[in-house]
Amino acid sequence: MLEAAEFDDTYFQTTDGDIAVINLESARRRSWSRFYQDPVREGIAETIVEQEQLAAQFVGDLMALDRLEFLAKQLSQANFASKRTALIEARVASTMHRFAEARRHLELAEISGASEADVSRLRLSIDQACGADLDRVLAERRKAVAKSGAIEDQVALGGLLADLREFGDADRIYKQALRNYSDVSPFPVAWVCFQLGMLWGELVLEPEVTCAAEWYEKALERLPSYAKARVHLAEIYLSCGRAEDAESVLIPALSGGDPEVHWRLADIMAVQGKDADAQMQAARSGYESVLERHPLAFADHGAEFYAGSGGDCRRALELALVNVANRPTLRAFEQAHEMAVAAGDARASELLIEATERWGGSVGFRLSSLAKCQLEKWEEAIA
Repeated sequence: MLEAAEFDDTYFQTTDGDIAVINLESARRRSWSRFYQDPVREGIAETIVEQEQLAAQFVGDLMALDRLEFLAKQLSQANFASKRTALIEARVASTMHRFAEARRHLELAEISGASEADVSRLRLSIDQACGADLDRVLAERRKAVAKSGAIEDQVALGGLLADLREFGDADRIYKQALRNYSDVSPFPVAWVCFQLGMLWGELVLEPEVTCAAEWYEKALERLPSYAKARVHLAEIYLSCGRAEDAESVLIPALSGGDPEVHWRLADIMAVQGKDADAQMQAARSGYESVLERHPLAFADHGAEFYAGSGGDCRRALELALVNVANRPTLRAFEQAHEMAVAAGDARASELLIEATERWGGSVGFRLSSLAKCQLEKWEEAIA
């Protein structure tokens, strides 16, 4: 069993994380230069999508989403109607969590003769993100791992197992991905370590914060610029009374522009008795800015902010309802129901009924907060 403590440079070598990010930025700029010279050049737009997704995911560069929007518009304005364009537009829409739009682009790509494998791969990701037909998705994920053994397939399977509350299996798959990794890029390694941190710190029924912190620390050892890992590690440090360490972890992530960094830093500063107003205002304005530009991509994160330090339970519920309508996963229902209850909104009952109808037969539902609420309502009804 591979544990975080065993996972060090003696296990395998990867490129220095800071150097990898510098290389990514240089490659990203070169790709855009080539795109401006010839927008329809084979493979260049696809490369940009991959690079901008990496910048958003691992560096916390939220402007990457705006650049992806620009890319899709440029292709559309160039009348570059083809299977390639449709697939690119589907990938961009999916990145923004505009899943209904992504499905429409996929249908067009399919009609236009796009590769069945490319269409199926993206459709599978969308189905997983939306909690649609998960038995089929799980079977397909298992087949993909058996066939390719690729780390991206293993992480996708691990994420689905975690969503299904199969935590032991998810842990096993993630660690298997680390064991089998043989490349030098630090991005996939940091990604798996982050997922393990999330699994043990936030998803399991009884969080193991020490274990989670070790995995987040491993992610940052491989990729110091990993903003999300810094946010989650800082939360653990704060919960353990290590406010100064939490602040030190977060400060390097401020430059990326992620409003959650400002939010968590404001909380940490407040605990220490420091003036946190500037950071909280930066968080509030940051969330409103990204919600205006990419509402579906940030609805769930915005809801968490306003339900917490943002101090607006009605706004939190509004965003949670947007999120559950867009991607009716069990987790989205849990969030929306919790926020409806906090807001004293009658829609809490409606959400519980809908969640029970959609997810009531799953193992995940029986382990969720919604099952407890359902039981309490049943007990009230027969009392």
